[in-house]
Amino acid sequence: MGSMGESADEFQTRGYWRCSKDDFFPEKSFESWASYKAALGQTHHRFKDRLLGRSSDASELGELRKQSENDMKRCLNWWDLTWFGFGSVIGAGIFVLTGQEAHDHAGPAIILSYVASGISAMLSVFCYTEFSVEIPVAGGSFAYLRVELGDFAAFIAAANLILESIVGSAAVARAWTSYLATLLNRPSNSLRIHTHLAKGFNLLDPIAVIVLAVTATIAMISTKRTSHFNWIASAVHVVVIVFVIIGGFAHANTSNLKPFLPHGAQGVFQAAAIVYFAYGGFDNIATMAEETRNPSRDIPLGLLGSMSIITVIYCLMALSLSMMQKYTDIDPNAAYSVAFKSVGWTWAQYIVALGALKGMTTVLLVGALGQPRYTTHIARSHIIPPFFALVHPKTGTPIYATILITFFAACIAFFSSLDILATLLSVSTLFIFMMMATALLVRRYYTRGVTSRSHLLKLSSFLLLIIASSMGTAAYWGLRPHGWIGYLITVPLWMVGTLGIQLFVPQSRTPKVWGVPLVPWLPSLSIATNLFLMGSLGADAFIRFGISTLVMLLYYVFFGVHATYDMAHGQFEKPTSVEAVKKAAEGP
Repeated sequence: MGSMGESADEFQTRGYWRCSKDDFFPEKSFESWASYKAALGQTHHRFKDRLLGRSSDASELGELRKQSENDMKRCLNWWDLTWFGFGSVIGAGIFVLTGQEAHDHAGPAIILSYVASGISAMLSVFCYTEFSVEIPVAGGSFAYLRVELGDFAAFIAAANLILESIVGSAAVARAWTSYLATLLNRPSNSLRIHTHLAKGFNLLDPIAVIVLAVTATIAMISTKRTSHFNWIASAVHVVVIVFVIIGGFAHANTSNLKPFLPHGAQGVFQAAAIVYFAYGGFDNIATMAEETRNPSRDIPLGLLGSMSIITVIYCLMALSLSMMQKYTDIDPNAAYSVAFKSVGWTWAQYIVALGALKGMTTVLLVGALGQPRYTTHIARSHIIPPFFALVHPKTGTPIYATILITFFAACIAFFSSLDILATLLSVSTLFIFMMMATALLVRRYYTRGVTSRSHLLKLSSFLLLIIASSMGTAAYWGLRPHGWIGYLITVPLWMVGTLGIQLFVPQSRTPKVWGVPLVPWLPSLSIATNLFLMGSLGADAFIRFGISTLVMLLYYVFFGVHATYDMAHGQFEKPTSVEAVKKAAEGP
């Protein structure tokens, strides 16, 4: 009893607000320089271990969550999740990227860009829904990939998720500043500090930093209170959206739709790959599964319901903008406000700007909830220091993870323009969604200890054929946008790969509650559409993506692989919650 009491006292002295080497590096590989050098000498062995290693549903739901020391509070239902869906998705994407891409790439056919990206997004929503019902943890796609594709694939996802979180928040925060300037009847860049730095980095944005700090603070205080705030703000936002759609069609001029395809199909799909960012926020809902009271019921309703309505809204808003103003006259920074001003509704620009500000505020707010939860679960696996996995005992929120994401997002928002950010974000988002669809096929058709070696070989071969043929289609589109012969090869190969899984590989797992329909066709189509949209992006996006991936791999070799290896093999100081120590101290 005495030793337990001392243990409780020791833990209490640490408390939540602490910062020591053991909090950041509890693994044996980082105990000393000698230990680290020894770990580096085993890099090849450890990398192989992590490449082949798999987590399990039970581990993600149980042992890994203990790394946070305190539980997140289960306080959300389907109503909260539906409004979080609206709040997290409708923001900078529709209000800013619509104008930018209609002006630069798609023209009036921007509505087709939203249809294409919306179909691809809905396919990904199906995959996310099945996983989040089966594995309701804060890690979202990171946790799902860790179970099905292994630790290394999960690391690639984790690195891109953190990048997506940081860049996404930064992009929306900068768009917030543009609309505030419009609301004040000033040029969109007038509230930024003009410098002589390189183009794309020469407009400093302190207001974006302030907005990020405020929304993060609200999210750290309470998840349920943030949900209440989101309800109100999103309801106001919906009223503004209805006004934009009705007002836009009231001033519609069909002559503005000509030419409908000024840059051809290539422009449509290039824009689709960029505006896909407008759908990206839905994955934040999956991260809230750990705080949802009834995940099997609430998540399908919240995810599928909100995304179906949002897709229709996006198409109607894009069409209203294209009919209200000729695409060459659309303002890339504040499209809707300037469009209403051009048709004589000068006063309407203020309503639109205010609605856009509210929308982007809720996007940042929901992002400040969802993105740190990704980060929290990533830290639970020790890919990043487990210090960022800690959940505050009173608020039930991951304060340290929230501060981490907000700090880096603020740094990037201060310097980088929206177009620089959006292309990098779209590559990262599409890549993760492609991995998610692959993971779903693996989950349905492969179970360790059950699936035979011959069936595993068939599944692997057909999956490689699906991915390779999809990449071939995307590459041919990028090289020969007006050609068609290449598709006679790549599309049938994709169909052979998908049909091969259906006919020759038996399903080894059936969803317990809710499952993606038409498997393997819908997940296979999701792989193809995501890779196709990736292929529609410019070379600069892939150069930035390649550089960031190289940096991620260097981080993994020198830190991530050793931390996760020690974590997997129990070679670290295990945390104990305050509640557990207190119970042990009190005795039976």
